[in-house]
Amino acid sequence: MKVTAAQLAQLLEGSLEGDPNATVSRPARIEEAGEGDFAFLDNPKYEAHAYTTQASILLVNKSFQPTQPVKPTLIRVDDVRSCLAFLLQKFDTENNTNGTTVSEQASVHKSAKIGLGTSVGVFAVIEEGAIIGNNCTIYPQVYIGRNARIGDGTRLFPGARVHFDCVIGENCTVHANAVIGADGFGFAPQEDKTWKKVPQVGNVVIENDVEIGACTCIDRAAIGSTVIRQGAKLDNLIHIAHNADIGKNTALAAQVGVAGSTRLGDNCQIGGQVGFAGHLTIADGTRIQAQSGLGSSVEKPNTALFGSPAIGYKDFIRSHVVFKQLPDLQKKVLELEKKMKEMGEK
Repeated sequence: MKVTAAQLAQLLEGSLEGDPNATVSRPARIEEAGEGDFAFLDNPKYEAHAYTTQASILLVNKSFQPTQPVKPTLIRVDDVRSCLAFLLQKFDTENNTNGTTVSEQASVHKSAKIGLGTSVGVFAVIEEGAIIGNNCTIYPQVYIGRNARIGDGTRLFPGARVHFDCVIGENCTVHANAVIGADGFGFAPQEDKTWKKVPQVGNVVIENDVEIGACTCIDRAAIGSTVIRQGAKLDNLIHIAHNADIGKNTALAAQVGVAGSTRLGDNCQIGGQVGFAGHLTIADGTRIQAQSGLGSSVEKPNTALFGSPAIGYKDFIRSHVVFKQLPDLQKKVLELEKKMKEMGEK
């Protein structure tokens, strides 16, 4: 995809400073960009790179005031991040267009239904009764199980697995080697100390506009559905256990673990390596710092938490300051004890 600065400025409704005919074909980081790249500056920490970058076009906020000469053509916009996301989506759509054919080396059951404009890559397997919508991209080595449903415009990257009866909505992205619908971790302890497996007969339902990261596992429900609601974003290496429910537009960073039957509300922001115990309810808008552990429900919306077990974010920061001072405090206590003892002996 090649586009001129003038075309980009018009597309983004931005103002242009420099050569309107400067042409770019790919995005790049400001510190690494070369000729033919477009870069962006939205953080003052990176301003120094604006004066050394070799990018052909630089996307900046309207408030940016350079203190040195800038080589690239500038496009000034109200919100660099939003414009960048829009542009990357444009480039991504073009780069991931694989045609509208089903590979001869794919295995597609005769009862499966493939929508218009959908492409199926080599060695993909689509089982009996599966339905795939229009304009989907099924990359090589994807597995789609019996009676699974895939909505329009969804992309499944290489090695993704969607087990039987699971449902994925429209315009979703499932990255490489993610597993949707493996058995939940259900075992009943027996008197002889062995474990008896509890059949997991439910499914996973992923609503529209959800993104699932690479190697993330979402377990099928024991009964009913494990649900990932509209607009949720899951990073790589996340585990969602059976019958969990992840709210609308909630974002989970890498290595988060959500135990069974826990419900996360809408618009939550969960840092990496956060762990949730089972059967909890987390209020809408909750924000949890990385490596925190949740053992109890959160009832108040928009709460910020930190620590393990997690407490209020500000409480944790204050406590951490004291914790760092404990060696000095201990020394002072010992000195006071010594002085008190000496006074008593006198």
